[in-house]
Amino acid sequence: MTTSDPATWVTTTHDWAVTVDLAHLEAIRRDPAAYAPGGALHLVLEVMAYADEEAAERGRRGTCVVTLHADGSVSVADGGRGTDTRQLSTGEPIRKPVMATRDVRFFDTGHDVLLPDGHPRRGISVVAALSVWLTHTNARTDGAWTQRYEHGIPTSDLLPVEPTGATGTTVRFLADLRVPRAGLTAERLRAVAAFESLDVDIRSE
Repeated sequence: MTTSDPATWVTTTHDWAVTVDLAHLEAIRRDPAAYAPGGALHLVLEVMAYADEEAAERGRRGTCVVTLHADGSVSVADGGRGTDTRQLSTGEPIRKPVMATRDVRFFDTGHDVLLPDGHPRRGISVVAALSVWLTHTNARTDGAWTQRYEHGIPTSDLLPVEPTGATGTTVRFLADLRVPRAGLTAERLRAVAAFESLDVDIRSE
């Protein structure tokens, strides 16, 4: 982990100095149809896009397991490096605030990046904002942590979990009732979730 002041860290996707952007999350919640066109299926693709992007950056095939759970939630688990987590000068870990702040690439400037469903990519904060609850667990070579969010707002601290020896990120979420779930089936996901750098395994409970 890097030890320094978040205000000095370079912003590539999210601003490290901002932990929660309430105005951003509220703007998403006010217009679920615009940010989740096609419903919960689009939210799953938003999560998967980060795993695909990381694999492409590393020049290798990535892995991603999507599970449709019996309670209506969905989990997306990848085998990447785990969400970037660093260390404050106080010794506390800080994870890149991907859930509660905007991805500057898709909100601060115009772009033409589309997800496999043909709709614009907006970033994983859309998933968090439009979920009743979401858990974000990441494992890196130097530790593993988990945190819970409700409608994009953290409701727990960043808590350490026992490492398993593997790295990766798992996001599990229950989409808001205003986000249609009817089109989210294993068959539909298999037909749509075609990412260039990901081997995808889709499961149902």
